[in-house]
Amino acid sequence: MNTKQEDANLILRLYEQRRDETMRRARAWFLKNFNPQSVQDIFAVIGGEHSADFRMVTSYWDMAAAFVNHGAIDEQMFNDINTEHIAIYAKLQPFLAELCAMPGLPPYLYLKNLELLVMRTPDAEERIAVMRRFMKNRAESSATT
Repeated sequence: MNTKQEDANLILRLYEQRRDETMRRARAWFLKNFNPQSVQDIFAVIGGEHSADFRMVTSYWDMAAAFVNHGAIDEQMFNDINTEHIAIYAKLQPFLAELCAMPGLPPYLYLKNLELLVMRTPDAEERIAVMRRFMKNRAESSATT
């Protein structure tokens, strides 16, 4: 069982990874410019110039969620400190069933740790809805400026 200080140190190490310049660019692209309307939009990204950005962001948050799901980081502390994982899930959740149906990908694996963590949050549906509204408003205001 971790102490709260060990949990905090692991969260800080995850934060350090988020500060990496390549990761910052990938996160900025994902959160600001990636607004999929269909699973085809996601496939286009996976096969395009932002493939590495997409994979970096999604695998990072699935990994962080796995740490929480397996007890390496206290779940309440993680959720009190982070919200970006909910935003990532909110963008992809409408398309997960189709993504999981991709040939060669075991359907129970893709972003499963992220999904388990987010959906375990007591107010998960409301938080996802709030994130979607926030990102939609942000995208609309960016488009008009």
